[in-house]
Amino acid sequence: MKEKKHKESANNNFIFGKKNYKFMLIGLGIIALGFILMSGGGSDDPNVFNPEIFNWRRIRLAPTLVLIGFGVQVYAILLDPNKNQNSKS
Repeated sequence: MKEKKHKESANNNFIFGKKNYKFMLIGLGIIALGFILMSGGGSDDPNVFNPEIFNWRRIRLAPTLVLIGFGVQVYAILLDPNKNQNSKS
């Protein structure tokens, strides 16, 4: 009987639940997409100016996606995975 209780408690040693990890992966994907969209626009010749670095995608969209991704990460950390289980008990 003690072994069964020990096995049950050993299985639930994770800090985050499955739902938390899903949101963390989604947030990580959004952050990665933002950094990918932010890259590029440079020039091979340092004496030539390329105005593509001031593109709307690099100035507005990519940083917004990165901030949204960080927001999703914070939400994933603060999310209570046992919320539905606590209300049933």
